[in-house]
Amino acid sequence: MNLVFCASEVFPFAKTGGLADVTGALPLALERSGQEVAIVMPFYQCVQEGKFDLGRTAEGINYAVIGKNIKVYFAANDAYFKREWLYGTTHGDFGDNLDRFAYFCQKALEIIKAAGFRPDIIHCHDWQTGLIPAYLKIRSATDPFYKHTRSLITIHNLGYQGLFEKGQFWMTGLKPEYFNQEGFEFYNKINLLKGGIAFSDIINTVSPTYSREIQTKELGFGLEGVLRKRQRDVFGILNGLDYSIWDPAKDGLISARYSLADLNGKAKDKKALQEICRFPVNENIPVLGVVSRLAEQKGLELLTASLERICKNNLQLVILGTGDLKYHKLLQRIAAKFPKNFALFLKFDETLAHQVYAGCDIFLMPSQYEPCGLGQMIGLKYGSLPLVFKTGGLADTVDSNNGFVFKKYSSQELLETIGQALKLFAQKDKWRFLQKNAMRADFSWETSAKRYIELYEKAKKS
Repeated sequence: MNLVFCASEVFPFAKTGGLADVTGALPLALERSGQEVAIVMPFYQCVQEGKFDLGRTAEGINYAVIGKNIKVYFAANDAYFKREWLYGTTHGDFGDNLDRFAYFCQKALEIIKAAGFRPDIIHCHDWQTGLIPAYLKIRSATDPFYKHTRSLITIHNLGYQGLFEKGQFWMTGLKPEYFNQEGFEFYNKINLLKGGIAFSDIINTVSPTYSREIQTKELGFGLEGVLRKRQRDVFGILNGLDYSIWDPAKDGLISARYSLADLNGKAKDKKALQEICRFPVNENIPVLGVVSRLAEQKGLELLTASLERICKNNLQLVILGTGDLKYHKLLQRIAAKFPKNFALFLKFDETLAHQVYAGCDIFLMPSQYEPCGLGQMIGLKYGSLPLVFKTGGLADTVDSNNGFVFKKYSSQELLETIGQALKLFAQKDKWRFLQKNAMRADFSWETSAKRYIELYEKAKKS
């Protein structure tokens, strides 16, 4: 099967979040399963200035190769993409994002055709590629090259939809008649994700539970009706985890390696983390770890409201991440109050992140909603038992056999669940049993790739 991924970011070329991890890893797994894959993404400044081995097609299109033979084509336009940031600055989104990504969607189809790579499926990702399914259905319907091409759009986070003023609709290149309730119109604004959902043959999200949640008023962000109308075409596939990076038996960024067969190294990693945090070194004191974007979605309202009461327990807590300024200030104030058992690192630090995952006993992830989540999967692999709210991908990966789950989103429920975890931590045999269950979990990309191939076959028949 010929598959083309269209995405606004792809690891290792450009990354702001989990989207890039998916679009960088899933194509490799699909290639390993025997599929022919190509990728198209914008030619950002970070790609131009990065140390990548770039080639150029006869048509002058830059490309790189990943895996055995996956060509990553770059849609170039310096006026749109030669910027320090991908989508906007710290002051907000770029004002020309509609123009930028409408150009990208049109250019992607041109690049694919110029490369002569006739796709069975174009796999689109998030709102930045939402126009591609519409272009296929409307503008390329009579093009023999795309006659049998079908589209699938993956929603990585429904909270981001690509909303623009209706007066800009001309920038899409589509006739005004497509700005309607069945297409791109959303409360008198343009909604690129809504259009992508409307025109795609198949829609999927990054976990089975999230695919159901987005069809509810609580987590539908206004699109629940559109999704319910297409519910037969909506599926959920859990993201995979790259075990070449996240495996304590191979991890070169942690103090001591360990595995399911030999957990001795984990105690050394805990000691190293306690020393980094300037905590008393004591293997009998449970260490709770957080590696997260510091935002409301990630449970920071709940966490900051509970934090002082959490810190009054006989435990140690380390938080690593950056995000909203208000949470920075709240956390700094509480960290100053509890210096002996609360360490705060307001930064992005890949090495420290690995050490937190390896060194903590409990990985805290109280997200309000979580389409998939990778932190809990990493925690499981590292034997750091996840403590999560029952939502999205967290509900699909963590249960009482490998971690701790609270079902009501409240400070009291969070505190009670932490209390339960602390009691179990004191029971070493039961704790070790849960750790081993956790480490046996398999979220490899190969498993996800098989599910995607099934969806692609379904799309081909649509």
